[in-house]
Formats: sequence, C-alpha cells, structure tokens
Amino acid sequence: MSDGGTDILVASGLRKNYTLGSQEVEVLRGINVRVRRGEALVIVGASGAGKSTLLHLLGGLDAPSAGDVSLDGASLFGMSSAARTKLRNERLGFVFQSYNLLPELDALENVCLPALLQSRTRDGMAERGTELLKAVGLGGRMEHRPAELSGGEQQRVAIARALMNRPSLVLADEPTGNLDSKTGELILDLLWRLREDSGTTLVMVTHDEHIATRGERVLEIADGRILE
Repeated sequence: MSDGGTDILVASGLRKNYTLGSQEVEVLRGINVRVRRGEALVIVGASGAGKSTLLHLLGGLDAPSAGDVSLDGASLFGMSSAARTKLRNERLGFVFQSYNLLPELDALENVCLPALLQSRTRDGMAERGTELLKAVGLGGRMEHRPAELSGGEQQRVAIARALMNRPSLVLADEPTGNLDSKTGELILDLLWRLREDSGTTLVMVTHDEHIATRGERVLEIADGRILE
C-alpha cells in the first residue's frame, strides 16, 4: 500500500520519436507521470499506445527524444550511461512479458544475476536467491534451466530475479501476456503479495483492463499521451 509519502519517480515532458525510413514516428507526445512511493500504479492502453516505450524510459533502458525521468530526485538522463546502469541495477527491478531468462543458467543462477553484477559474495547471493525462489514456490526447481520450466514457472523466476537486490521500484511490462488466464492470475497474486511484503513500489503496463483493476491507481495511455 502507498504510504502517502513523497514521489519516488517523476517523468516530465517525455517524448520519444523513431525514424522509419524517411518518416519520423512520434510514439510519446509529452508524458508527465508521478509515482508515489509504495503504490501500485497500473498504466493501461491498447497495443501500440506507447506503454512499453514509456516503461523503458521510466527504467532508463532507453533514452527519450525530450524530457527527463528522476528517481528519488536523481535525473536518469542527466547522469552518465555507466552511472545510470549502476543505479538501475541497484534500485530497479524489471519483469518482462518474455521472461528474459538466460537459457544456459539454472533458476537460482538466473535469480542471482543482478547481485552478481554488484560483485556480492556468492554465499550471500545463493542465500538470498534461495529465499526468493522458495517464496515464489520454486524451492524444488532451483537447479532447473528455463527450458525445463513452464511459462508460469519462468515468470516466477523472473519475479524473484527482479526482487534480488531489494529494489525500491519494480517495473512490469505485460507480465502475464504469455500465460493462460489462470496462471496469469496466480502470477499477479504472487507479484502483489511480494510487493506488499517488501514495501516495493510497482508500476505495471498492460492492455488488459481486468488486470488494471488491481492497481491502487490507474492511468490510461492513448496515442502517446496520458489521458486524465
């Protein structure tokens, strides 16, 4: 639940253009968003509305054509690429529709990757990773590689990985898009429970208005703009 405190994430005047051949396509047209610390914000919109583009900008995975994003007052695009990468790994967690697990690594190794990038001790990594996999119901599947896991199990691994470094903000891009409705509901229940247990802020984008009802606050994006 939101603590009613300060904003953790602020997007100001975000614009994003892409060049396709001789044409310039305007995807985002001046987005302003404030995310309160501890809340669960859902941004809903049709396919092609700019949801994933917006989420990538909010997480510093892509750079805007104009505008800025600040995390706890620090400008993501006013810092170096290296500093942004470091901040992203330390403070943000990502859950994607396509899971993005490394096929050659087992579940525990995939979960521990964010900590490995921080050069943490391996004992501490394994302990934290094991704790998270047990929390998502995969304590008995830690040595299985992605190809040996179902889609729902892979998404559970991805959620555990997103929480590995105890991020203050988790960004989720259509996290149930590749799952059947029953498994999708279970994944959402899990994600919401873990968020509440850790006090993490959540921003999720989806085209599914049913999923949007889970948000403490819901915004709609259409034609590259946030609708009031």
